[in-house]
Formats: sequence, C-alpha cells, structure tokens
Amino acid sequence: MRPSPHRAPGLLLALLALLALATQAPAKAPAKSLALWPWPSSVKVSPKLLNIVVENFLIDHGPNSTAGPSCSLLQEAFRRYYNYIFGFHKRYHGPAEFQGGAQLQQLQVSITLKSECDSFPNVSSDESYSLLVKEPVAFLKANSVWGALRGLETFSQLVYQDSYGAFTIKESSITDSPRFAHRGILIDTSRHYLPVKTILKTLDAMAFNKFNVLHWHIVDDQSFPYQSTAFPELSNKGSYSLSHIYTPRDVHTVLEYARFRGIRVIPEFDTPGHAASWGKGQKGLLTPCYNPSQQIEKFGPINPILNTTYTFFNTFFKEISSVFPDQFIHLGGDEVDFECWSSNPNILNFMKKKGFGRNFIRLESFYIKNIFNIITSLKKHSIVWQEVFDDGIELQPDTVVEVWKGENYFEDLKQVTSSGFAAILAAPWYLDAISYGQDWRRYYMVEPLNFVGSKKEKQLVIGGEACLWGEYVDATNLIPRLWPRASAVGERLWSPATVTNLDDAYSRLVIHRCRMVSRGIAAQPVFTGHCSHEYEMKK
Repeated sequence: MRPSPHRAPGLLLALLALLALATQAPAKAPAKSLALWPWPSSVKVSPKLLNIVVENFLIDHGPNSTAGPSCSLLQEAFRRYYNYIFGFHKRYHGPAEFQGGAQLQQLQVSITLKSECDSFPNVSSDESYSLLVKEPVAFLKANSVWGALRGLETFSQLVYQDSYGAFTIKESSITDSPRFAHRGILIDTSRHYLPVKTILKTLDAMAFNKFNVLHWHIVDDQSFPYQSTAFPELSNKGSYSLSHIYTPRDVHTVLEYARFRGIRVIPEFDTPGHAASWGKGQKGLLTPCYNPSQQIEKFGPINPILNTTYTFFNTFFKEISSVFPDQFIHLGGDEVDFECWSSNPNILNFMKKKGFGRNFIRLESFYIKNIFNIITSLKKHSIVWQEVFDDGIELQPDTVVEVWKGENYFEDLKQVTSSGFAAILAAPWYLDAISYGQDWRRYYMVEPLNFVGSKKEKQLVIGGEACLWGEYVDATNLIPRLWPRASAVGERLWSPATVTNLDDAYSRLVIHRCRMVSRGIAAQPVFTGHCSHEYEMKK
C-alpha cells in the first residue's frame, strides 16, 4: 500500500519558489563560439573583443557589496579563479605582449543581499547571478556568495587565450540560475577507500560543472572507514586497515573544501541492510542468522528488536548531526535481506507479540520509524532510497526519496511525487555501468520531468545525482570514469530544458573537457582529437 499524500514539506517551500523563478528565463540558442558548460539561462554576446592584460587585471569586491575583504570564501575564490584563467599561461609563456585596443581591466563582484560568507550552503541556497562584461569593467552580481561562485566559473570560461598567449573576452551579458536545486555526485568510499586528496579533486571538478551536492556513501558491508569519536571501534575493526579511515580532521577538511566551492556534503549511513562492517566494531548490533539446525551461521541486517540498537543509533546520529552541517542525512534503507530475520526465532517471537505476523516489511517499518524519530529529534531531515517508499513504509512528510531502480523510473517519480514527497532522480545516471562509445549522450538526453504529472508534482523533483559506485573504482580511475561523463548530467540539471542539441553539446564538451584537464582534472577524452594545451606543454 502506498503512503498517503502529504502536503509539500515546509522546508521545501522556499526551494520551490526558487525553482519557479529559475525556470522563467528563456534559453537563448547556444553560440558556437562559446564553450560554456553548463549552458546558462540567458546569454547575449557582442562581437566586440576586449583584451585582458594579465598583470593589470584584477578580480575584486564591488564598492556596494555586502561581502567585503573579510569574506575569506570569496577572497579565496578570487585567487583560485585568477589562477585557473591565467596560471597555465604564466607557467608556460611568461608575460604576454599587449597588442592595444579595447581592454577589460577588472571584474567587480557584488553580493546584493545576505552574503552568507560564513555559512554552509543548503537546499534553499540562491545560486543565481548576472554577469555583464563591458569595457573597461565587468560586473558580477549575485544575491549570495553561492551565486558569485557560479558566476566566477562562467566568467573563467568566457576568457579565450590564443596561441600567442594573449587573452581576450567578448562583451557579453549573462543571467543565470540552476534549473534544479539538487545536483549531486555520489561517491562510494566503502568498496574502495578514496584518499582525501582524491575527494578534494572530485570537489574541484564538481565546481567546474556547477554540481552542488557531494553524496558521500561513506560506509557499507565491505568497510567502515568513518572514524567515530563516540564509537572508535567501528573503524578500528570495520575498516580495511587503520590507514583506510577518515579521521575527524579529514572530514572537516572535506567539509570546508566543499563549502568554499558552494557544495553541500550529505553523508549516507545505510541501514538496516548493507551493514556487515558495523558489526565488527559494535557487538550485538547485527541480527544472528540461523541455519536449519538452529546454529548461528552468520550475521545479517541490523537487529531491529533490541532497545540497545536504538540507544546506539541515538548516540551515533547525534554525533553525525554535529559533524555534518547539512540539513539532510541519507539513511539508505535499500536491499534489506529478510531471509536472516526469518531464520531468527527471537525475531519471529517479537513479530508475533507485535502482531506483525510474518510480514517483514512491517518489521522494517518499525525499525525505520524509530530511526526517523531519532533524526527528527536532532532537527535533521532524511533522504532514503526508493525501496523505503515502495514498501509502503510510513514516511515523515519532509522525507526525500531517491529513485534509482530499473527502467520505469518515470513511473516511480510519478508515484513518489503524487504522494507528496520530494524526489531525487538517480536511476538513469549510474556511471559505474560503462560501455564503449560516447555514453554521455545517453545521460545528456534524459529529461527528468518527462512523466505525466501536475505542476506541483514536477516541482517536487528537486534534482538528480550521477552515481559512481565503488566495486571497480578506486583512486586510480575515479576521476577519469566520472569526467566528463558526469558533465552531461551537470548540464541537464543546471541548464534550461530547451538546451538539448547534441552536436552543440559535443563541441562545447570537447573544449570543456580540455579545460578541466588543464586545471588538473584527469578527465577522459570525449572522442578523438587533442587539447591545445598539450602542445603548449610539449613546447
């Protein structure tokens, strides 16, 4: 039985208003001379070229900005983007000669409303911006620092460097905002441990593609690399080794690095299934599985019938809620094996007393409702995989359902949103499923709202995620397997729905891939060809 419909969660009302505004600006036909990625909401380009003299060019705060020199987030972004635009040139060319003519001397960045310099981004963050490039000063305006970060990325993509090292930019006017508020990348650090530097490199690439959520599937059956301060034995005994853990300092590094790029970090602690590694460091947490002779054969999902289970999770999630600042915690809930529960006489006796019969979905619901209550008491909100919804488990009104299963994901989106729940789409964007050829095209052509539904239902699709599960992925191949394939998902989630021309996308993506490579991202080739900077490096 499906959950009964609910009103849209209060937390999402501001978000839905932002989404409505984001869809109002009409998309212009992409200009072939520009390699912007993802394509902005509105672009107007003049043929007039402005020269940029590297030594004379400045990125700084506008005079009336609510964020000034004390805003370290923006100061660091100014330094970072100056280096992205000009750093490669300085390394391989030295000073360029100014040829004369019209010149762009400065980019002024103004925050017009609350700066949020010291905040973390959230589901309702305003990422809109406007950019006016005109002699002699360019103006970037945004309501908050999050929009300014997106605008800086766009500005960096407008600058063109010729083969002699000279920099130019066309006079242009851009207004932009994302189509969807949740644009995520899932990484899996349980099947293979990913070094912190690899995660940071992933965050860099995410910013280049205007993704704003790192879904950190941090633990699973295979290993428990998260180092808990309340329960240190979880990682001491559940990780691959003591070298394969994320210390509190590591987690803080990831969170701050992400914040400085306008990226939320949502941790996933998946239970009651996918929890084998938990039991190594927390005795009594997993369910004993019995064989026909009533001997304990192995251990299965989390044991849902013990009070100690919920005492443990109350303490554990209290820690998680204080470590991770985002409003949401992903609770998983997928692929629960009922066979172990059905073999355990204590489980069966508990179910009989509760009146559950042998309906293990009711037992699962009992467990998940208890976990929901813990999360709610910590003033956090939950994301779950779609099985939790499919099984008819009663959800909190503000629960977000992540749709990941099979070919019928549009029907699943319809079911979730018609029941009043916000949804994230992941099903068509499992990047661990690789194939020969340009599979980015398939990802690019997915239209997340291509289901029969009301305007209200479609507004409840808050975005999507490109997922890269870790069975065959570690630090050696994570980056090239993600990029630029994930870039296709990034444009689909940012750009207007009308931006669908594959030929134009290909021409821009080839250049964008080279741009990422020049910035240190080992993105794999889109197809045959070469990057111009490869020639410069050879020289």
